[in-house]
Amino acid sequence: MSRVRPWEELLSETDKEVVKKGGYGKSRGLGKKPLIMVIDIQNNYVGEDKPILDQIGEWPSGGGEAGWRAIEKVEKLLDKAREDNVPILYTRNVQKNISFDSFSNKTNRDQSKYVDGHFGAEIVERVAPKEGELVLDKAYASAFYATPLVSWLVKLGVDSLLIVGGSTSGCVRATAVDAVSRNFNVAIIEDCVYDRIELSHKASLFDLWMKYTDVINLEEAIDYIDKLENE
Repeated sequence: MSRVRPWEELLSETDKEVVKKGGYGKSRGLGKKPLIMVIDIQNNYVGEDKPILDQIGEWPSGGGEAGWRAIEKVEKLLDKAREDNVPILYTRNVQKNISFDSFSNKTNRDQSKYVDGHFGAEIVERVAPKEGELVLDKAYASAFYATPLVSWLVKLGVDSLLIVGGSTSGCVRATAVDAVSRNFNVAIIEDCVYDRIELSHKASLFDLWMKYTDVINLEEAIDYIDKLENE
């Protein structure tokens, strides 16, 4: 029996027929050399393990408890990746100079927390990178924009990205679309990503599944890694 997908409750009967008759949502598939990409799991963008409104005063960009539930799943994926020598790459959305913050014009918040060196800009300790794992700093939504990411992936021989982190509708989505545009195979791990807005989370997963990437869960991701190990 197939599982219920996060976006299904949002779709009208007409929407469902469009997907069905249009042939959307076909699996792109994954290759032989994956990399786990951990998008912006930073203190700023996770916040506290509380309902989002209970922590938003201190952490206006934090996902709250939804982020922490995803992190619990991310931990398991990272453990599996390290066990099977699947490379892991982290991104951090940080500013060296707040004058060039690409998000500040769309928010009303204390921008000092987003500058490199502040605790808020650090990766959450619970899923922090181990020695030798790559960390890529970026200043825009997509991890590909104005960074050496493509060069790093080519050097590693990577053909597939398993994307986790946040936010689903922001940096995860932008990075995933840019990855597909560069001919990488991409899977979003649906229970390892999160957003501040539930509607944005579900709608973005649907759009990515319908037109761009595979959307799988943690169990399927671990099964994929297991099969690679056994080939």
